[in-house]
Amino acid sequence: MKRYSLILLFLLVGLPDLLATHFYKSNVPFFHGRLQVDESQRYLEYEDRTPFLYLGDTAWELLARLTKEDVSLYLKNRKAKGFTVIQTVILPELDSLTIPTAMGASPLLPNKSITLNPLYLEHIDWVLREAQHYGLFVGLLPAWGDKIDKQWGNGPELFDEFSARVYGRMLGKRYADYPNIIWIMGGDRGGDGKNRKIWNAMAEGIKELDRNHLMTYHPQGEHSSSFWFHQEGWLDFNMFQSGHCQTSYAIYRRLLEADRNLHPVKPVLDGEPRYEDITINFRKKDGRFIAYDVRKTLYQSMLGGACGYTYGCNNIWQMYAPGRSSKCDARFWWYDSLDMKGCCQLKHFYLLWNNFDFSKGIPLKGILRPIDGYDMDDAVAFGNDSYIICYFPGGTGWNVSLLDSWDDGYFLQWMNPRNGSLSVAVRQTDMNLHVSLPEKGSEKDWILILKK
Repeated sequence: MKRYSLILLFLLVGLPDLLATHFYKSNVPFFHGRLQVDESQRYLEYEDRTPFLYLGDTAWELLARLTKEDVSLYLKNRKAKGFTVIQTVILPELDSLTIPTAMGASPLLPNKSITLNPLYLEHIDWVLREAQHYGLFVGLLPAWGDKIDKQWGNGPELFDEFSARVYGRMLGKRYADYPNIIWIMGGDRGGDGKNRKIWNAMAEGIKELDRNHLMTYHPQGEHSSSFWFHQEGWLDFNMFQSGHCQTSYAIYRRLLEADRNLHPVKPVLDGEPRYEDITINFRKKDGRFIAYDVRKTLYQSMLGGACGYTYGCNNIWQMYAPGRSSKCDARFWWYDSLDMKGCCQLKHFYLLWNNFDFSKGIPLKGILRPIDGYDMDDAVAFGNDSYIICYFPGGTGWNVSLLDSWDDGYFLQWMNPRNGSLSVAVRQTDMNLHVSLPEKGSEKDWILILKK
């Protein structure tokens, strides 16, 4: 077997022909029609068959804690980084529902149980229009999970099956014609016990009057929506939360691969992976997740067959700012955290996705094997008969075993996921590659691209 190393050949260039197309597939996403599940039942697309990448950001407290000026600043920043979806909550977790938000209107009217404040609704309308202006979808949660099942949240528990359906109908009627909504039930909670009937009622209430928007469910850590709702007609795609404790691909074997093997087939994505700058296991002594951890969850899940990915930053999800208590050991203000390293590196994956048809690819199990005893985490590969994308989380050398369909030769190229730079493409014919990573060391992950 030929040993193949690109260390001496590694000439980095800015954006060669492979990835030199425009950053976005479309600057006017809502001209493509509504979102839908594609023909493969694995991915999302617009009505005109234009592919859609769900690249989300976690902004749970945006509606309650940001002024209009803050919202515009945040959305402009996220659009520039390639995000397509902003996840937020109508009835949030952290503050009382009957005290004024940053815009001066409480979410609920006092003494009216579950009556949304008309002024707060007007603010939600404005946020949706502002997101539309920036070409962004809003992954909209009707209520955080503690409003149904308090557990560790502030509550209060507001809904039963009847009131949940009424509330859902109200939201469905009001927002059916907005072009940029993706409904997300749940909110860090399971769907067992009494929760199942209540979440079903709320989802069905929305769908009674709004058939225009996709819908999913956000569960608690290390769980998936499929655990309770996979067979429900309202669940268009599965969402799981890999959470803030696991550090390896093992969590994706448990959740992502399991969901991809379910029937009927539905798309699936990680709606809450480890947040950048959050403490590992929620304990300071274990350190914090960094950009490397973000990159691993991104590439391992997307090359594992997910239809999208949601980034999160510990300081941003809660919109941490002066005068607010820190949750999960947040330590920087939200507006000072908009350009954290891991967040800025997401666009490099977007460029890959923009240049390869992921809807025609599949996870390629078993073609990558370390040759240096590296056992820190799994490498993953994805592709088809015309391209293969491999992600190596580390190590020094790897074997890549190709199928017979590649025996006519192909071009090989390395990509640095930290800065998006690429090596010069090199013609190859080996069916069993022995590749050495261009750079070795802690947090030195690499992407190998093979293309006919």
